[in-house]
Parts: sequence; structure tokens; C-alpha cells
Amino acid sequence: MSEPTTLFSGPAAPRPPAMTRLFGDRPVPWSLLLVVALPTLLAAVYFLLIASPRYVSEARFIVRAAAQPQPSSVGVALQGVGLSPVQTDAFAVHDWMRSRDAVTELAARANLEAVLGAPGADPFSRWPRLGEGRTTEGLHRAFRRFVTVGYDSTTGISVLRVEAYDPEDSRRLAEALLQGGERLVNRLNERAAADAVAEGARAVDEAEARLAAVQGRLTAFRNRERFIDPQGAAEAGTQLITALSTQLATLRADRAQLAAEAPQSPQLPSLDGRIAALSRQIAAERAKIAGEADSLAPRVSAYEDLVLERQFADRQLAEATTALVEARQEARRQALYLERVVGPGLPDEATRPRRWRAVLIVFVGALMIWAIGRLLVAGLREHRQAA
Repeated sequence: MSEPTTLFSGPAAPRPPAMTRLFGDRPVPWSLLLVVALPTLLAAVYFLLIASPRYVSEARFIVRAAAQPQPSSVGVALQGVGLSPVQTDAFAVHDWMRSRDAVTELAARANLEAVLGAPGADPFSRWPRLGEGRTTEGLHRAFRRFVTVGYDSTTGISVLRVEAYDPEDSRRLAEALLQGGERLVNRLNERAAADAVAEGARAVDEAEARLAAVQGRLTAFRNRERFIDPQGAAEAGTQLITALSTQLATLRADRAQLAAEAPQSPQLPSLDGRIAALSRQIAAERAKIAGEADSLAPRVSAYEDLVLERQFADRQLAEATTALVEARQEARRQALYLERVVGPGLPDEATRPRRWRAVLIVFVGALMIWAIGRLLVAGLREHRQAA
């Protein structure tokens, strides 16, 4: 019986250096330990042993106008598909609550630096954390880690959450932010009201100035001409002329009748004198009203122009005043209000960080990265073997 032929002789092939053995003979890649196990272990050490507990104070508020219109059925349908109008007023408050202006105000009112840099807090979350300087920019970045503001487009309610290492500090910061938001809304109202009524107030001032100027010219005219009402004087003169003309017509009728009945009557010269006197008086009164340089006609014309201008100025002032009142009422209707739905409460339990959840997120994320890397490496190897 022949001996079996040895096809290959030599030392046994070594195992890949990237593998180790764990749980018996099952190999575990070193990449799994470095990419998944080590970050998960570090996250567990930090979140379970080092991370300081943080207390969350939550508040809910709405920003609305006094006369906010109700949405139509089409608007409600559009809101359902995510096409609701942008709530710029609420978002303006949100942006302020996370702005540098809010940091400056809280630093002066609520001692923000001491709250975010509480003694005993872990060096990875407090301010200034490792690698972060004591600057205003660093304080603002840290502030944005501790404050979040959300908006529910369905209900229109904004949610403010403030984290701190002490429950009273979190409640105090949330209260200060709400008060700052109310002051911002008040400033917006004042600016909007000022812009709305500025034009109306300017129109009222111009109308008052014009009316005062016309009234001054009218008073100067009366003092100069020594007439309170030239038009009334002309009307009185006209009435006098009418009465004199009536008497003159009566005398002329009487004289004609007397001359027809008694041509030699001694009363005829007396009637002729009276008729002549009335005729001269009528002519004089007519000259006072019109026809002479110092008659009432040009004075009445100038007076009527001034009266007409004053009436126009009165009407303009009334219209400007009405417009100003309407502008103020519209500004009140459009005024914004920050109303608290839920005030900032005092937390009695630390809810941040979510320790096990954070560890699980690190583990799942690292595992996905490792799996994707393994797939890429395997694809590259197959590509090289095929080439």
C-alpha cells in the first residue's frame, strides 16, 4: 500500500493580525474593539460616572395679536400638509431667547456665568469646558447648549426648556428669558404703533398749522377792514336797498296817481323831493356795496376766500384726526402679546443627561460605522481580486 503524497510542507499559515480570540475559538476583529467597544466604554464611563445631573425647567407660551384672524377651511387644510403661514412674531422671540442679547441680559440679571460654570460640574459640559476660553463667544455657545426653544405649528405653542445644574437656577433662567421675551414684544408693539401713527400725527400737525395760519390771516383782515363779517354787511346793505326801492316805487306810484287826478296839487313838489332823496340814498348804498374802490365787493370776495380756505383747513384737520384715531385703534388691534400657557416650574428630579440612552446611541452609532466600514473594505478586496 503506497504512502500518501504530501502536496505542501512547511510551517502552518499564521492567523490574520487583525483578529483575536474571545469566548473560546470565535475570533473578534480588533476593529470592532477599537470602533465600537472602546467608544461605548468611554461613553459609559462618562455618562454613568462623570456627567453631572442637570435639571430642566420647561415653560410654554404663545405669541399672538389682540385681533388674530381665524384661519379659513383652506388655511386649515394647508396647515395639515405643512404649508401653514410662518409665525414670524413667535420666531423673533425664539431667536432672541438664544441670541447674544439674551446672554448679555442674563449675565447682568441672573448671573449666567455662575449658573453655567457651577462648581463641581463635570468639565465636559460646564462653561468653560475643556478647550473653551472664558470669552463672550464661548459663553454664548455654552448658553445654546443649555437652552432650547421649540414651536408646535399645529397648536401655535412655543416650548422653552432651560437646563442647569441646580433646579432653582433652571427655573430662574427660564423666568428671566420669558420676561425678556415680553419686553421684546413690548418693544415691537411700540415700534409698530409709532410707525403706524407717525404719518397720521404728521398730517394732523400740518392741518393744525394750516388752520392756524388761515385763522391768523382772517383775524388780520377783520382788524384791517374793521368788519367782523363783510358778507353780512353786504347782505344788510342789500336788504336796505330793497326796502328803499320799495318805498321809492310806492312814492312814484302815489305821485303818478296824484298828478293824474290833480296836476296842480301842492303835494307834487314834496313827493318829487322825497323821490329824489330816496334815489340818491339808493345810489349811495349801491356804491357802498359795489362799483367803488372802497366798496364791499372786493372785501367780500377776499373774505369769502379766507372763509373757504378755513373751511377746507377745518375739514382737512377733521379727516387727519379721524385717520390718526383709526391708526391708533388698528395699532392696538395688531398689538402682540406673549401669554404664558405654562409657567416655568421648579424641577425636583434631574432628567439630563439621559445616561443609558446616550450610551446606547453611542453604541449603535459606532456599530453602524464599523459595519459600513467592513462593507467598504470587503468591497475593495473583491474589486482587487476581480482586477
